[in-house]
Amino acid sequence: MTDEFARNLSYLCGYYPSIAEVCRRLHVNRQQFNKYLSGQVRPSRHNMRRICDFFGVTESEVMLEHPRFVEIISLRRRPVSTGALAGPLEHIEALYAQSGDLERYVGYYYRYFYAFSYPGYIIKSLARIFEKDGRYYWRNIERLQERGAQGPTTGKYAGAVFFLAERIFIVEYDQLLRNGITQVALYPSYHTKIDYLRGIQTGEPAKRGRKPAASLVLMEYLGTGIDIRKALLASGLFPGDSEAISPKIRGLITNRIPEGSFVLEAEET
Repeated sequence: MTDEFARNLSYLCGYYPSIAEVCRRLHVNRQQFNKYLSGQVRPSRHNMRRICDFFGVTESEVMLEHPRFVEIISLRRRPVSTGALAGPLEHIEALYAQSGDLERYVGYYYRYFYAFSYPGYIIKSLARIFEKDGRYYWRNIERLQERGAQGPTTGKYAGAVFFLAERIFIVEYDQLLRNGITQVALYPSYHTKIDYLRGIQTGEPAKRGRKPAASLVLMEYLGTGIDIRKALLASGLFPGDSEAISPKIRGLITNRIPEGSFVLEAEET
């Protein structure tokens, strides 16, 4: 069984630029990971769950005979034909047809929220809303430097943006892993100049067993022309009391369910 696991793990790593990249994103020691790949050692239960969560597979799947495992993964990653897209695109087009104008929201933002995978920490990422052929789209980059890690890990996300019934909706997915969806609902801005957009997002962390979660989220508008490199360097993973996060923003994204309430709600800024 260990040999099958090693072969399957090696196959999964083939979807990434390098083994080093996988180790960085998993935060696993390279030497230890090499032992998994060679079949010398099998991961602990904790590390096995982390590996399966990262690659978007189950433990039972990763232990399958290699030909069967390859068949399953190949089907999941098979290019989608135009005919197969017709059904899903019909629903997306229906939403775009109903969607209002988002032109004033085009530009770059810092996105703030309490991290699902790192209790007490805040993620500050760089996001962008842009227009192409009459449709509005989303890009988001997370640059996370964890304590003890040799370098930052970078997550890239893409998605679609809709303006429906006076609310802004963003649907995004991880472009590399493609193993989950985050949905964001924001209040629009009624100010002459956009400062903040506030709302709620739902998704699941890559760690902690991929438990579905929700949090308040705040978008800080930066403008349409920025120094992207400088903005990325200012993003990252910060302790909740870090001076890199202003007290005002920290207060606006703190998750609280008041007494007598039963759901997490976002107030307009």
